[in-house]
Amino acid sequence: MKKLILAIILVIGGAAGGFWATTDDDMKALVSSLPTDANVLFWNTAQRDAAFRTLDRIPILAKSNIIESGDDVFALPKGPAIKIGTNVDAYMKAQRTAGLVIVHDGKIRFEKYGLGFSGDGKWTSFSVAKSFTSTLVGAAIKDGHIKSIEDKVSAYIPDLKGSAYDDVTIRQLLTMTSGVKWNEDYADPKSDVALFNQHKAKDGMDVTVSYMRTLPREAPAGTKWVYKTGETNLIGVLVSSATGKKLSDYLTEKVWVPFGMEQDATWLLGATGHEISGCCVQASVRDFARFGQFMLGGAIVNGKSILPYDWIAAATTKQAGIGDPGKGYGFQWWTYDDGSYAAQGIFGQGIFIDPKRKLVIASNSNWPKATDDTVGEQREAFYRAVQAAVDAETAPVAPPKQAS
Repeated sequence: MKKLILAIILVIGGAAGGFWATTDDDMKALVSSLPTDANVLFWNTAQRDAAFRTLDRIPILAKSNIIESGDDVFALPKGPAIKIGTNVDAYMKAQRTAGLVIVHDGKIRFEKYGLGFSGDGKWTSFSVAKSFTSTLVGAAIKDGHIKSIEDKVSAYIPDLKGSAYDDVTIRQLLTMTSGVKWNEDYADPKSDVALFNQHKAKDGMDVTVSYMRTLPREAPAGTKWVYKTGETNLIGVLVSSATGKKLSDYLTEKVWVPFGMEQDATWLLGATGHEISGCCVQASVRDFARFGQFMLGGAIVNGKSILPYDWIAAATTKQAGIGDPGKGYGFQWWTYDDGSYAAQGIFGQGIFIDPKRKLVIASNSNWPKATDDTVGEQREAFYRAVQAAVDAETAPVAPPKQAS
């Protein structure tokens, strides 16, 4: 999994009393200590522990829009505890997990919290938001706002005309195969991620569009996969332009209220007031799990799917190779060749979905580093352990042997 940084520079200098009224003294001290002119990758572990549950409540850090919940909540009844063949407490400690919810066949089979977090709180998503954004593309197609993913992006974002994105399709944005050059190396101060965060938008232009339209082409469109957070931000602009709605309002309308999320969520805003669509949805772990259930159930709300009939199948299967055997990239979803798929964000955020086993695993964490192969492999091993536990429960029981 590639890295993602907040699409804004996080400048901390103090905050309003209303924020601190909901925060204990220890958290106040930790958040107040966040370094000036720095980004999340440079915060220490304790600072991230404090901030990841409060990003939408630090006014000087970033503004946010509310994703409203409704009156009717999608039920997640408790089921019997699942017997996983691993030490879950040790796993959560190693992952620095704030919340872990396992839903099997529509029932919560495991739910536990750490780091002083609880089911009543909200934790930031980082790149898990990418999968929310791509789902809104499908909704916009179903609603007739977007004709086809084969349409050119510049047809919906006119400020991209004449740039390298002029001949890029929506499909190529969704699969990150635009062929436009992008550097997401956070060790390089001249990378696009670093420069993107410092970019000043041209008057009247969205900051994402203003920067992305300056990028050169490195490969023919559709021929090369490169992970580009900036392109997911473009997808968000595209959806808002096509629908005439804020992403937060469209997510409220299409998913949050009709499907029955239990809490309001929030979506952080970039410098020019648009939701940071590649990042930063704050929601409860149970509502992240509900989004997994939403996908697992065919995106059905009020008896009808909000997505085109073939959308989920295409979105959640390999559309582009990523150089990792058995895995791939769909429409802003990470895919596995066994039919499962996942939304993933740095520092250990994730929604794992296994349609074959009717299984959803939602987790939020604060890994010691943004990306780490060791803890990433440990998480995938945990997914496999849960899959094995489900298989063990559902395996047919052999009949007793007959006496000879």
